[in-house]
Amino acid sequence: MSFSWTRVGAIVRKELRDYRRNRFVVVTMTLVPVVFIVAPMIQLFAANSTAGTAHLTTRIGLSMLYMLVIPAIVPSTLAAYSVVGEREQGTLEAVLITPIRREEFLVAKALAAFVPAIAIAYAVFGIFLAAAALFADPAVSSAIYAGTHLLVQLLFTPLLAGWAIWVGIAVSVRSTDVRVAQQLGTLASLPPLVVLALISLDVITASTALAIGLAAVLLVVDLVAWRVVAAMFDRERLVTGRRG
Repeated sequence: MSFSWTRVGAIVRKELRDYRRNRFVVVTMTLVPVVFIVAPMIQLFAANSTAGTAHLTTRIGLSMLYMLVIPAIVPSTLAAYSVVGEREQGTLEAVLITPIRREEFLVAKALAAFVPAIAIAYAVFGIFLAAAALFADPAVSSAIYAGTHLLVQLLFTPLLAGWAIWVGIAVSVRSTDVRVAQQLGTLASLPPLVVLALISLDVITASTALAIGLAAVLLVVDLVAWRVVAAMFDRERLVTGRRG
């Protein structure tokens, strides 16, 4: 049976409907972006050109780092819910006994988490850039638009989301409790942020070549993670509770 984007689209639409009915998911998708835009705004308006270059760089780096947390946390929460949530609702078996392929199921679950997470992350970043251009100190605004800050945000937002999603789905496949899966998925999605934190805070000297190189590495990791998760997916075990 060939891969069908029609079947993928049907599961994606089902997932989005389920998100709207799940209070915890709605609260997470609402509160996390609000929390992580408030802190960058405070850093943005508190920074000024008289504070010194190092101090200014640190404040801008912190602002950018806060916003990179959004594509790490939001999709990990959705992905961690993807399988174990259906198991708790009693709908997982109904999906898995259909003739849908394993790859279609996983891609649909990943897309259902990826699309809203990326939309939220880029919307928050757009609000931040608009506020910087309109209201921040001109030196601060210029520093944000200069250098690798924009490149890091544009490159790593989807890559961090991809990592968080595959880790979240892997945890969800093996878990039996939604809250435990979401907590583990969130923790497992954070390690790539450590390197980005060092870059954002100028501990590691940022450059275009470094940003592109790290993005390429993370892309490879995302692809490997997809293969690992696909290998972990056991339809019989998920339906019957026994390993096939």
